[in-house]
Amino acid sequence: MADIKDPENTIIMTLKDGDVTIQLLPDVAPQHVERMKVLARAGKYDNVAFHRVIDGFMAQTGDVENANMENNYNPGRAGTGGSDLPDLPAEFSKVPHARGSLGAARSANPNSANSQFFINFKDNDFLNGQYTVYGQVISGMEHVDAIAKGEPPANPDRMISVKVAADV
Repeated sequence: MADIKDPENTIIMTLKDGDVTIQLLPDVAPQHVERMKVLARAGKYDNVAFHRVIDGFMAQTGDVENANMENNYNPGRAGTGGSDLPDLPAEFSKVPHARGSLGAARSANPNSANSQFFINFKDNDFLNGQYTVYGQVISGMEHVDAIAKGEPPANPDRMISVKVAADV
């Protein structure tokens, strides 16, 4: 288990193989951190599929509109939606897209991030300064590495639950 120093800014994501602990970066990207906590506390990320998982690159999830496995999983639309909250402005920083970092997914518009995010499988320096980084996996990266690959995966893995550590 991870050594959690700031439970209010730590996410516990339960995957099929175990828990992934993510330290959020409120000093770097306060609006993205707040959005993740709001959606997690509302249960919006629970049962949401990893709809785009590219081996050696990243695993993307968080389309709460189109990728909820119990209600409305639509492989053709997964990855096209967000939440019922407004899009967020970019919060670019000098924090690199290193292995295990959490990045905000978006369209071509830098200010279009909403609920979707990705976890980098490796250092992806070409993303630096172009996508908001707002968290870092501090334990359980082996469970992220085991997520089913594909665009979309034939049988996508999902986030079983996503909680703020302070609430657990």
